[in-house]
Amino acid sequence: MNLSRRGLLAAGGAVGALAVTAAGTGNAAALTGQGSGRGGVRTGFDRLAADGYRLLKGQKAGLVTNPTGITSDVRHVVDVMHPDDRVNLTAVFGPEHGFRGTAQAGGSEGRYDDPATGLPVYDTYLKSGQALADIFTASGVDTVVFDIQDAGARFYTYIWTLYDCMQAAALAGKRFVVLDRPNPVTGRAALGPVLEPAFATFVGRREIAQAHGMTVTELALLFNAEFLAERPVELDIVTMSGWRRSDFFDETGLPWVPPSPNMPTPETALVYSGTCLFEGTNLSEGRGTTRPFELLGAEGIDRRWAAAANAMDLPGVAFREAYFAPTFSKFQGKTVGGVQVHVQDRAVFDPVRTGIALLVTAKQSWSGFAWRADNWIDKLTGNTRVRTMIDAGAGTDEVVGAWEADLAKFRAIRKQYLQYR
Repeated sequence: MNLSRRGLLAAGGAVGALAVTAAGTGNAAALTGQGSGRGGVRTGFDRLAADGYRLLKGQKAGLVTNPTGITSDVRHVVDVMHPDDRVNLTAVFGPEHGFRGTAQAGGSEGRYDDPATGLPVYDTYLKSGQALADIFTASGVDTVVFDIQDAGARFYTYIWTLYDCMQAAALAGKRFVVLDRPNPVTGRAALGPVLEPAFATFVGRREIAQAHGMTVTELALLFNAEFLAERPVELDIVTMSGWRRSDFFDETGLPWVPPSPNMPTPETALVYSGTCLFEGTNLSEGRGTTRPFELLGAEGIDRRWAAAANAMDLPGVAFREAYFAPTFSKFQGKTVGGVQVHVQDRAVFDPVRTGIALLVTAKQSWSGFAWRADNWIDKLTGNTRVRTMIDAGAGTDEVVGAWEADLAKFRAIRKQYLQYR
């Protein structure tokens, strides 16, 4: 990775300062602003609209979005933009789960015309490179705009939709604008292993930490400079005002819309970057319950797992012996035993360390523990070390310690692209 710092040139703007990032990254303009406290966050879209969509003036715009692209009064941004003659919105691009959110995990809505607006909706899911560039070209847009709520974890696919769309927009000669929304679990720190390139998939395209601690505009800047530097996209970002790196989602004053069917609450996002690792095991990760990623379990597990997990004395979290019957996914219709994760002090809670501790104690306390046969865990962690070390009997501290050097390098790179205090 290129560690050189990109220069920032500031100039006056109607809403905030206009910062231009150059030095070989593609000219990246940022409509920025400073906020004053909790509960008054304005998203990138809010600020773009308040500025009369000046960044999109004279452009045919296409929006990459999903149900989370809403205003503070819960109107979808497509429905707001479409009738506004100050902006020319001509297409919508839907990611995994679809633009209107009708598809489950691993699905999308396909190509159709949106009944509410008549706009053509193009499917981006599992499309990248020239195939996605061809979709942008066929749509006839001049500028591709991205506005989706992220969950803060490397394996949450919307940030790789962002990456793929940036790369494809560069190939198609399109401008790219990213509208910011909060990282719901704060932007205080990056945590967990950094992906190794050999394990790149749609749940982790490039070398970032498992819990990246960044917003989507910050990630866009990093992607463009570090991973797309040979062919960067013409990038503009619109940051939020009022958001601080220490803010959890419930401190923003913004409404929460589940960004995917199994991310129902901000509390789900709080644990997700750790407990999603159970997708790589034969245990249920709580899909098919009202508390996905907070409930974990399998047939044959009893109170011993919760006791072992609590004995770890992890900061800010406790584990309740729990029994549940998933309505779909693993163990559908069967009653299983396991734990419910209760975050008691989110300021000190480390979701990735907690996820590792739960894997370690699950293997120690239940003889039926197994990894998925396809070693999906390696795709989620971005390496083989977590799986092989746990199999060899390593404890939580030893597993976590194995990624600290790589994480320190990523944190140094990440720091260059942070836009908020």
